[in-house]
Amino acid sequence: MPIPSTLRRALLASATLLALLGATQTQAQSNYPNRPVRIIVGFAAGTGPDIVARLLAQKLSEGWGGQGVIVDNKPGAAGLIAASEAARATPDGYTLMLGETGQLSIAPSSYNKLPYDPAKDFAPVSQVVSADFALLVNPQKVPAKNVKEFVSWVQGQKGLFMATFGAGTPGHFGAFMFGEAVKLKPEAVHYKSTADALGGLFNGDVHGVFASVGLAAPNVKAGKLLALGTTGPSRAAALPDVPTLKEQGYPSLEFSSWFGIVAPAQTPPAVLAKLSADVRKAVTAPEARAKLEESGFRVTGTDATTFGKIIAADTVTWGKAVAATGFKAD
Repeated sequence: MPIPSTLRRALLASATLLALLGATQTQAQSNYPNRPVRIIVGFAAGTGPDIVARLLAQKLSEGWGGQGVIVDNKPGAAGLIAASEAARATPDGYTLMLGETGQLSIAPSSYNKLPYDPAKDFAPVSQVVSADFALLVNPQKVPAKNVKEFVSWVQGQKGLFMATFGAGTPGHFGAFMFGEAVKLKPEAVHYKSTADALGGLFNGDVHGVFASVGLAAPNVKAGKLLALGTTGPSRAAALPDVPTLKEQGYPSLEFSSWFGIVAPAQTPPAVLAKLSADVRKAVTAPEARAKLEESGFRVTGTDATTFGKIIAADTVTWGKAVAATGFKAD
């Protein structure tokens, strides 16, 4: 039975419209970005994530011919405010987030109810850097030069008191992982700020703290604090003379924090592919790499698939650490 002419015209018009829409969408993606891109950061200006985001924004802008890249700081609730906003953003590639371990891999275990689902609401783009930790002690208060001496000394004290930069942070769970590895039960002492935590260490109120290498290095080089070991897979560039904990016989104490770019789920694949390539190019450029390493970061610049696997694997790893402490943030 022949198709009526009116129906044929309607079908032709629909097909034409779909083709035009498809072509428009393809053209928009191929021209990406053609307006300012926003990178949401869940932490205040001057913090590690902010430093990384601003350098990345500068290098992306240069690579995009001067197209604006805006860093939008949304601190609060350990990054959850920023992640919630990023998860709800239009998935067009113009709103991104510099996510970190806590928001994407720790939060699912430490919160009973999250306002977003890291696995479903975000598309990984690239892990940008990782940040190893250093186990710091005050050499004026703790007579130890390495981890074994520290453990031996602590066994003669009334417990192991470890400072943290906040409940639910990698340093918090890292302290419990350390305790498990050395057969000691740590008492976590939560401070509201980095300055407060280091003050507790200087005063002798706590025995040690796991701090990022970037934060640790200036204090160690100035002789104010002593780094007993670092948590990376290899020695940190900023503290090359400090052996890793793995080198000292603690293979389970290899952990780090990381920062990486994620986009809202359903962002077009073509946009994600371009973003991933451009982010990797930006952070692995010699000048950017040097600046990031000087700040204590380990440049990774992974592809999207690798970053997705890292997020998933760390969700399991940190989930075990959270479960061991029984900690819940809500």
